[in-house]
Amino acid sequence: MAVLGIDEVNYRAADLAACKRFFLDWGLRLERESDQQLEFRSLNDCVVRVSHPDLPGLPAGLEEGPTLVEVVWGVESAGDLDQYAAQLRNLPGFRREAERLRCQDPCGLSIALQVSRKRPLQLDCARFNSWSERPRVDQRAPVYERAQPIEVGHVVLFVDQREAMVRFYCDRLGFALSDQYPQRGSFLRCAPRGGHHDLFLLQLPSGKKGLNHVAFAVRDIHEVIGGGLAMDRLGWKTELGPGRHPISSAYFWYFENPAGGLVEYYSDEDELTEAWQPRDFEPGPERFAEWAVTGGLDGHTRRPKHAETPRQGFLTDKTGETDR
Repeated sequence: MAVLGIDEVNYRAADLAACKRFFLDWGLRLERESDQQLEFRSLNDCVVRVSHPDLPGLPAGLEEGPTLVEVVWGVESAGDLDQYAAQLRNLPGFRREAERLRCQDPCGLSIALQVSRKRPLQLDCARFNSWSERPRVDQRAPVYERAQPIEVGHVVLFVDQREAMVRFYCDRLGFALSDQYPQRGSFLRCAPRGGHHDLFLLQLPSGKKGLNHVAFAVRDIHEVIGGGLAMDRLGWKTELGPGRHPISSAYFWYFENPAGGLVEYYSDEDELTEAWQPRDFEPGPERFAEWAVTGGLDGHTRRPKHAETPRQGFLTDKTGETDR
């Protein structure tokens, strides 16, 4: 019995028109649309739903305004749902529906469990040549004009009860601790074997609760860059990136999201097993990003923001040199 990953995220936002433009530009496909709700899907059918605040029955979320209001986690079988029901039945908001279990976590966020509806995928991804291994032969690495996210890979929340949240997700749902900022933040993965984190819980001194970001997995760093450049060309605002997280090893690019918080393209996170020993890190800029581009890259010149536009000719030419 184990949670497999995120099957669905549900946002609340009043400006559905802006959210529609954003998530289409982000690379999701629009599956359904009504006056009060948008439903998008990733390549493997992970669902991103955006609902107007007036939609009846919408969960409250952790904060006012546009935000994430529910996370739906996928499991392998109906038998898993039966076992999880026994773990969750005494919790606030618990109810069993035809195909889902629902409850609230200790911070009050609505969560649900269902038999996973995501599709398995085999995708062509870049091969990387290192000094010791040279798998890419007679072949150039890909260049992406835009991204097509594969799935929602993780969610990051501001919480006011980090320790209670860690106990809930580990003891009730079987998550495992990957790494942590002592007294401040905990990186959790759904099961002992898996990517570095599916959920990051961050407790601020202010006690703020809410959404930090939702992260979308893409094929490789080339798609992180190509997707970010496309979003910049389309006028969406970079928060930070591209860059690299030293804790998870992942490459990233963050954008502001009209549906709430930030969204992230990421790739190449660490893969962990039962043998992994969680590490403690002191929070700081160098822990968040080994390197990162403040403001992002310009999608037209493909240079850092406000950098001088490259001149014509070969970049290796010396200033003033002319072709001979």
